[in-house]
Amino acid sequence: MKMHQRVAAAEKICGHEFKDRTLITSAITHPSAVEGQPVSASYERLEFLGDSILGAMVATDLFEAFPAMDEGGLTRMKISLVSGKTLSEVAGELGVGDVIVFGESEKGTGARGMHSALENVYESIVGALYLDAGYEATHDFVRRTLSPYMSPKLAERPISPKSRLQEVTQRDMRCAPEYKLEGEEGPAHKPTFTSVVLVDGRRVGRGKGCSKKESESAAALDALERMGYQQAGE
Repeated sequence: MKMHQRVAAAEKICGHEFKDRTLITSAITHPSAVEGQPVSASYERLEFLGDSILGAMVATDLFEAFPAMDEGGLTRMKISLVSGKTLSEVAGELGVGDVIVFGESEKGTGARGMHSALENVYESIVGALYLDAGYEATHDFVRRTLSPYMSPKLAERPISPKSRLQEVTQRDMRCAPEYKLEGEEGPAHKPTFTSVVLVDGRRVGRGKGCSKKESESAAALDALERMGYQQAGE
């Protein structure tokens, strides 16, 4: 599929015709496809923006939709809705996988690479929409695509080490964990990432994984064990 066809398909998924098509072009372009080019050529910067905007929109929707739910339940629901598992599933159903532009080095990573890319591109699309169409149009896209997954059942239990760590630190220490990438090693097509997690400025966990998010999950699990918490309960 040629680039203009991918862009047109992405616009159809978004329900928006972009005034600045460089935004949606970058949003669907994996970093491996633009190695050596400016960072703005891939989805990475838009993913950063979209992640923050998505979190705020989902938090607002949950706050309004579940007025009787406590902070812990709302936190668990939010984390589940913006998790990699949910976003990659939603993006896959939307057909995002067909429009992503990959470089040769990424094409051999298979399902693992696609799972991560689907999540990242969903967030980058949110960022691109926000810049080109504004808050309301972006919020409409988020509601349309994520509302079918919004269920009180998501509040019943944490679904990941990161969600559990965020829940206990917000409840017991009134602060959120902070993740930092400590290192990256290995070949470009199969890197290993190392992340650390800090709570109140103190390092409490460290982990490795084949993606940044996997290394963060491993760091969160390490932190839970070191701090004396269990993932499913205390």
